[in-house]
Amino acid sequence: MILFGESLNVISKVIGKAYRERDPKPIQEEVLEQQKLGMDYIDINLGPAKKDGHELMPWVCQVVQEAVPNMPLLLDTSNIAAIEEGLKVLKPVARPHIVNSIMARPERYNAMLPMAAKYEADIVALMWGPDGLPRDENERAALCVELLYAANEAGIPNEKIWVDGIVTPVNIQQAQCVSLLNFQMMLEDIAPGAMSTCGLSNISNGPPVQLRPILNTTYMVMLGRYGMKAVISDPLDTNLTAVAKGQRQDIVDVVYQAMDGTAPDLASLPKELADYVKTVRVINGETLFSDSYLDI
Repeated sequence: MILFGESLNVISKVIGKAYRERDPKPIQEEVLEQQKLGMDYIDINLGPAKKDGHELMPWVCQVVQEAVPNMPLLLDTSNIAAIEEGLKVLKPVARPHIVNSIMARPERYNAMLPMAAKYEADIVALMWGPDGLPRDENERAALCVELLYAANEAGIPNEKIWVDGIVTPVNIQQAQCVSLLNFQMMLEDIAPGAMSTCGLSNISNGPPVQLRPILNTTYMVMLGRYGMKAVISDPLDTNLTAVAKGQRQDIVDVVYQAMDGTAPDLASLPKELADYVKTVRVINGETLFSDSYLDI
């Protein structure tokens, strides 16, 4: 699994302050740490960046590339002009840089797709349509076909597209978690050659902090089984990184068994692995979510 490091984000007090003050030191320390922790890409998230994004994004891009010159970047802001200014200054690396993200809304993709094509960037195709979040996998599929067709018409082949079906919190939208899994299974037929990614930590946005790592890791393994290629992840979650990089096959095996309904009896498993089985059952809707589901 390819990992997009999520921590260079304006919502961070340290990074947000560094952005405002144009202080390169905290930014470069953060990206060097992400590189050390096994991230494959750096996600630069400026948020809306309405006032000065067109100046801030190119500055941040240059600061980051000074520290990690060989790492590809994702440019993440709703300010289209800021993304283009960043693309202008990026130096090429082994993998294409990525525009993160382009919604399935004509007013957005008609402006952004030609820009991404011009700079030969990959794109994240976000399944957020005119009516917002799709209701199910079929609406996701319809938006995917529309957006990928527009991208192909703009000169962006499927091989440069990362489809993001949108992850939702399991504690309030359990059915949507299953819908995304179903969509992921359909994706190869809908968009042959396209890749996929997601904002993984959204699944645990709301549950108690102690549940976030196991929810994130379990869902990553489940999505990966159906072909997901990358996730935007927390660099500090070293267990998730270990699983993503193939170092915890025991966790992957028990998650797959739970998905197939062939997991061993919980009493026969170490607590760590039994908790993954319980988490699969919650995500699949076999068990209702509660803050104490691991204790039941």
